[in-house]
Amino acid sequence: MPGTLFVVATPIGNLEDITSRALRVLREAALIAAEDTRHTGRLLAHFAIPTPTTSFYEQNEREKLPRLLERLRAGDNIALVSDAGTPAVSDPGYRLVQAAAAEGIRVEAIPGPSAILAALVASGLPTNAFTFLGFPPARAAARDRWLADLGARRETTIFFEAPHRVRATLEAAARILGSRPAAICRELTKLHEEVLRGPLADLVRSLPNPRGEFTIVIGPAEGAEAQAGLPGPDELLTEFGQLTDEGLDRRAAISELAKRYQVSSREVYAAVEQARAAAEGLP
Repeated sequence: MPGTLFVVATPIGNLEDITSRALRVLREAALIAAEDTRHTGRLLAHFAIPTPTTSFYEQNEREKLPRLLERLRAGDNIALVSDAGTPAVSDPGYRLVQAAAAEGIRVEAIPGPSAILAALVASGLPTNAFTFLGFPPARAAARDRWLADLGARRETTIFFEAPHRVRATLEAAARILGSRPAAICRELTKLHEEVLRGPLADLVRSLPNPRGEFTIVIGPAEGAEAQAGLPGPDELLTEFGQLTDEGLDRRAAISELAKRYQVSSREVYAAVEQARAAAEGLP
């Protein structure tokens, strides 16, 4: 029997955030594939975990992947970790997960710390719909086009930025997106954690010393949250039909859609009735 690839989330700062399950998996695995073995070594030493490690980062991913797959096929359980947070999210690991899944090897996620979700829930911005976009382009022209695309989005946007580029990126964001509400999250879960909230222009003026890890959250344009609301009539009917096919009665399906889109059940009911009437050609 092949082994299991465990995708293990590790602390983004505070070591107390690691889960009991993650510690058990790291202890029981035959091998830990780590983005930086020195960084992961400090984590393992802190918890007295003797499991051997092997480096697995962007530059050696293609070389190491076949060897890791071979060990998985042979029955070894492997734990995949990044330097911090959940692996394969703006970090190495996606190709290994993809290759293992393609071969029918079990892939099991061990959830835990995530800078994306920590920043989102601390931002005070809408959480019903959000997009994570990784890092902005490094070059100014490409970055400005990337930021301009955010103007059309009707959901909260989250991205990472390097400390040496964060000021220029936020200045460009304020120039392109205006007074959009935003949050700057720095050094999340660490000793010097800081979350600044307000309009982009104000945040640029109060930007702290650009040191540490930055996660930026930008809210939707004014009024966009309400406009995002329910999907179009065709999509709404499709989702309503899927829920009733799954065994929910009409009232429960409407309640589920209201919860999903954070609107009232009355609004969902009216939209479903209107969509059905339109589909049936009724006045």
